Amino acid sequence: MDVVAAERLASELLAPLGDRWAHVQAVAARAREAAAAVDPEERDLLVTAAWLHDIGYAPAVGLLRFHPADGARFLQQRPDVSRRLCALVAHHSCARIEAEERGLSDVLASWELEESPVMDALVFADMTTGPRGQRFTFTERVEEIFSRYGEGSVVHRSIARARPLLGVSIDRTLHRLAVAGQPM
Repeated sequence: MDVVAAERLASELLAPLGDRWAHVQAVAARAREAAAAVDPEERDLLVTAAWLHDIGYAPAVGLLRFHPADGARFLQQRPDVSRRLCALVAHHSCARIEAEERGLSDVLASWELEESPVMDALVFADMTTGPRGQRFTFTERVEEIFSRYGEGSVVHRSIARARPLLGVSIDRTLHRLAVAGQPM
């Protein structure tokens, strides 16, 4: 699937969700800005993954009500979607930690966890973009998530556990951008 098709699909499924659609559009824009952190031949993959990372929130897609897995499951049924793109959607922003918290690790195990500049840049784009498309620092984004989800919630626990790993991905992306002469 190319970037144009990903944007079209995301628009069809997520535009009715208001704020979620605003978030996805801003994450895709942020991914374009961060594209210099990845190899040129993988830049379209990064932006495509950004358009699709929250596709699992679409009511027609969500079965488990765990959006990374729901999105990857939906996408894997499409002949134009690579296994790698499904894996990026499945594992974006340390989804494996929330999967553990929800008892769904076996579901995410269907897709290989990728540790790469592409995944790091996808984390960067998602974790520096607020729920309505606002541009945040990573610290601001984490605090915003904590403010929406109570301390005992699965999301709060998951983000608290994932925070160091997410921070490392963001730092690596910022370093790669600086080396490429595009500090953010």
